[in-house]
Amino acid sequence: MTPQELKNSVLQLAIQGRLVEQRPEEGTAGELFAQIQEEKQRLVQEGKIKANKKIEPISDDTIPFDIPDSWVWIRFGNLVNYSMGKTPPRAESEWWGGDIPWVSIADMPESGHLHETKESVTPTAFDKKFGNKISPAGTLLMSFKLTVGRVSILDVDAVHNEAIISIHPLVDDTGTEKMYLFYILPFISQFGESKNAIKGKTLNDASISNLLIPLPPLSEQKRIVAKIEELLPLVDRYEAAWTRLEDFNRRFPEDMKKSILQHAIQGKLVEQRPEEGTAQELYEQIQAEKRRLIKEGKIKKEKPLPEITEDEIPFEIPESWMWVRLQQIGELSRGRSQKRPRNDPALFTNGTFPFIQTGDVARANGHIAHWTTMYNQEGVAQSRIWPAGTVCLTIAANIGDVAILNFDACFPDSVVGFNAYRPILSNEFFMYGLMCYKTILDKMSRSTAQKNINIDILSQIAFPLPPLAEQKRIVARLEELLPLCERLK
Repeated sequence: MTPQELKNSVLQLAIQGRLVEQRPEEGTAGELFAQIQEEKQRLVQEGKIKANKKIEPISDDTIPFDIPDSWVWIRFGNLVNYSMGKTPPRAESEWWGGDIPWVSIADMPESGHLHETKESVTPTAFDKKFGNKISPAGTLLMSFKLTVGRVSILDVDAVHNEAIISIHPLVDDTGTEKMYLFYILPFISQFGESKNAIKGKTLNDASISNLLIPLPPLSEQKRIVAKIEELLPLVDRYEAAWTRLEDFNRRFPEDMKKSILQHAIQGKLVEQRPEEGTAQELYEQIQAEKRRLIKEGKIKKEKPLPEITEDEIPFEIPESWMWVRLQQIGELSRGRSQKRPRNDPALFTNGTFPFIQTGDVARANGHIAHWTTMYNQEGVAQSRIWPAGTVCLTIAANIGDVAILNFDACFPDSVVGFNAYRPILSNEFFMYGLMCYKTILDKMSRSTAQKNINIDILSQIAFPLPPLAEQKRIVARLEELLPLCERLK
């Protein structure tokens, strides 16, 4: 049950006469009703209020629920006198900026006290537009357009706009009636003049007048108000706990995914097996492969990278693993557009070749299976094609989003491509591993026109390297567990 549903349950019990017991010694609402009608007639005769001709009789088929025998149903227009406000013309400055508070719905706290307003009107507006009629502090306000049924109590003398009514109970020497209405009107105003709910619709003068109000004896109203004020703080405490739980449930799948990935790159997701060798042995194979590729002219010899220091190591790894830099174990390079700006329309007209952007990587959830735009042959010619299986990492805008290409594609310089030396290494392991570096990369990014990270810095990041067989077992375990995290969402 949501906090609002719990609050509604309390109010539903209140207006059905089930929140507090009925006491015969407190009389009946019929007696109060007669007193209200007598007072209404007196005020009409004295010209202080106008007779409301919009009020309809109450029939059995309009009553939405049963109430105790000591209660009565009464139309809102027979219970209170209410008045609508105005909005002076905006184009005429003489009406605005005075010292008389003017209330809009945006000023009204939900079921609270209104202390101040964003706008005010002049004495001239008060005289000519509002007829010098103020809503004094203590007045109950209710919105009946847009946010239907929002109530507030004025703490200052004010006027208000035409979407709000000032409510003055006809009989209420102690303020009990006002407080009873304060609590039940947000709930009861959703019913309208029949059993059909009107939630989300705008009330008008006729539907306001004909709102059905379940009326208890005055003493019982006082006890109902006291009980509501006893229970609502408990509802607030429930809401705080419920919100924390909802926030936990919302974050749990992603937090679980992060935890699993973190275990994976720290060597805690699967066991280490001595027969699978060590990362040092694998690293020596990689260096031999690089020397072969350099000799054959397939890759260029890079400058030697500095040794990894203790200060660079973010966490402990198993003894059979080792720390490496990404550029030592694979090709790491940015996307490019050599001759023209990457967004030049001439590169995309009648395009047929996938062009990947940062948003495509962010939405991929591991594997890029879709693209949002395509290069034509001119676009492809001045760029570069990355093969299917390439790990794509965003280094601008959304820093550190990672996914693997499912097809050959081009991409801009805001995306970096990484291809581990194969078959010595597994791209999938590095894709999952880089997912854990999102926070680290974000902290390393520098702010220029937009957030980005320098590829020279990226190429020197210390990365954990397990033996190849263990990489494959880690990937298999991740592909078993991560879909379960998605299902939790």
